[in-house]
Amino acid sequence: MDTIVLISYFISLSILFIFGLHGFVLLYYHRKYKDVNFNPTKEFNEKPLVTIQLPLYNELYVVERLIDRVCEIDYPKEKMEIQVLDDSTDETIGVVSKVVEKKKQEGFNIKHIRRDSREGFKAGALKEGLKTASGEYLAIFDADFIPHSDFLNKTLKFFADEKVGMVQTRWEHLNGDHSLITRAQALALDGHFVIEQTVRNKAGFFINFNGTGGVWRKSCIEDAGNWHADTLTEDLDLSYRAQLNGWKFVFLKDFTSPAELPSEINALKSQQFRWTKGAIETAKKILPLVWRSDIPLRLKLYSSFHLTNNIVFPFILLAAILNVPLIFVKNSGGHEVYFAFMSIFVLAFISSFLFYLYSQKDIHPDWRKRIVLFPLFMAGSMGFALNNSRAVFEGLLNRKSEFVRTPKFKLVSEKDTWVGKKYSDKKIGFAVIVELIMAFYCLIGVVSSIYFMELATLPFQLLFFIGFSFVSITSIKHAFAKSFK
Repeated sequence: MDTIVLISYFISLSILFIFGLHGFVLLYYHRKYKDVNFNPTKEFNEKPLVTIQLPLYNELYVVERLIDRVCEIDYPKEKMEIQVLDDSTDETIGVVSKVVEKKKQEGFNIKHIRRDSREGFKAGALKEGLKTASGEYLAIFDADFIPHSDFLNKTLKFFADEKVGMVQTRWEHLNGDHSLITRAQALALDGHFVIEQTVRNKAGFFINFNGTGGVWRKSCIEDAGNWHADTLTEDLDLSYRAQLNGWKFVFLKDFTSPAELPSEINALKSQQFRWTKGAIETAKKILPLVWRSDIPLRLKLYSSFHLTNNIVFPFILLAAILNVPLIFVKNSGGHEVYFAFMSIFVLAFISSFLFYLYSQKDIHPDWRKRIVLFPLFMAGSMGFALNNSRAVFEGLLNRKSEFVRTPKFKLVSEKDTWVGKKYSDKKIGFAVIVELIMAFYCLIGVVSSIYFMELATLPFQLLFFIGFSFVSITSIKHAFAKSFK
């Protein structure tokens, strides 16, 4: 039994080590290409016609704000078409109708597009809108976004290069300081946008459209086969198909699109589940195309790494489970060399820390204050391991599920709350009970580490305990927040 535990733990940490060292690779390229900037080399003779697509489903609290801000974009009205792709089934329909009618009277070319069903979910709505879109360029905003007035002027100029198929902007966080949950999310997303997306783009690797806050060339979408609804991450799927066809993507780190982060943990879990499962589904679909293509080997290898990195979650969960018996195995004696060698895996933790440290230093003057949240972010990642492992296994086993959109509540200031509003999840699933059990289980690891004076393992035991405790207890608390109010 000891041998099984030791081998399983070694395999688990080896996988986490390989993906964890990715931070060092990105920081190397970050330094190497720090002086590289993307600037348009050509210009349009006249402003092109653009279609702005607003896919939404039951967005009662934010849809009016979205449409208002889109109509404030600094661009000629005669050159701008707005499609509100409304799949809603609640009061949102009436709100949209009134706002659209008002904007029409103000001279905007805006259409309220409804479908008979939600077939294909977001991908289906975008595909439906594409059929009648008059613009050669399509800007896409989810309902929780508030685009800057110069969005089109900052992004469209890159399309003067006929090889550019998509331009993505960095997400900015409207409510990043709303709570510990939003602060941890902001840290995670800054790492993705400031380092990952920027470095991949500058180093010539494939990047992905992030589903919103970007602009597509219509002919690029059509050339790549249009939107597909067979994965939960239609944005990642289309991004790879387009780049495999030779289209260039541009990522703008220094121009942002503000958006609202989920502040209710069950909504966040639903979002993370969708992103994780969709990435696995896309990896299964796209990786064969990647390896059959004639792109350079370095792109094939990095694309494989990019598309499969969510596979780490089951191994995080396995490490959490094995951490406790490992303490007893170690103190039974006879494995000194094994445990001495295992200390090398701490490099993955250092790699992750430096990765997020530099992402904060790049864009935030108060980065020291923000990076203090790194342990909480790590604990949260561990606490989400069960939720995201379920997503990985469902993706691998081809279990199809509905596209569950993340509810938005128009939360900007710390005083704003989602409590008592529609869309908040009031269900306590079996997974939450398992997370609570894992919290108690990891507490055994904490107590055992103290008892055996295994102080080197104590921080990691604490992170697992805090992570599962926070996620499970907060899930229960938020599910019943209305009654607790």
